[in-house]
Amino acid sequence: MAIISVKNLIKTYGNGEVETKVLRGLNLEINSGEFVAIMGKSGAGKSTLLYQISLLDRPTDGQVIVDGVDILALDEDERTDFRLKHLGYIFQDYALVPELNAIENVIIPLLMEGISEDEAKKRGTESLKELGLDGKANNRPNQLSGGEQQRVSIARAIVQNPQILFADEPTANLDSMSSAAVIESLKRLHEKGQTIVMVTHEEEYTVDCDKVIYLIDGQVAEERIKQKPLK
Repeated sequence: MAIISVKNLIKTYGNGEVETKVLRGLNLEINSGEFVAIMGKSGAGKSTLLYQISLLDRPTDGQVIVDGVDILALDEDERTDFRLKHLGYIFQDYALVPELNAIENVIIPLLMEGISEDEAKKRGTESLKELGLDGKANNRPNQLSGGEQQRVSIARAIVQNPQILFADEPTANLDSMSSAAVIESLKRLHEKGQTIVMVTHEEEYTVDCDKVIYLIDGQVAEERIKQKPLK
């Protein structure tokens, strides 16, 4: 069953003579529980697509249905509420608050939702433990490696049990070992049923994906369904 359905998606920046059309009538579907990679050369529209379907930006035209909701019909307050309650985000620059320690960074979305600090810390501790960071709860970002910072950001993204987890090039700033650890974390989440949509440049990180969507010039050029070996 499709949890994300996109029809004739168009995203244009600027206007008049300097208008740039990044997405050009794009269509796709992502099913619940899938681990999907979005690939393509620089400028193909990968991150732009991710931002449209994750409610971080508004498309110029088209239709985006997320978990049965027409997200283009939502006003700004409704969009904010939908993001907070249903979606999780992982960014390539980690987006951690430097003055806060790991557990404090993780529980930010819970506190925004009005959950008590005690309950938030309990859930945040569980989230960090799931990412192998239970011993790093009191460390600030500058006391963590890049890979650890990214795993803290993953812990923050999953602390509310989001229906969909969006990852925009989550390994872009990491070395190979840290990248492998982050991808392994995403793999484990997927095995537990998490829907994940990930933008990546690295073909090797799509091995455990169910589907790879290749973009060229703002359109879907190919969808490759991964055939996984029988256990």
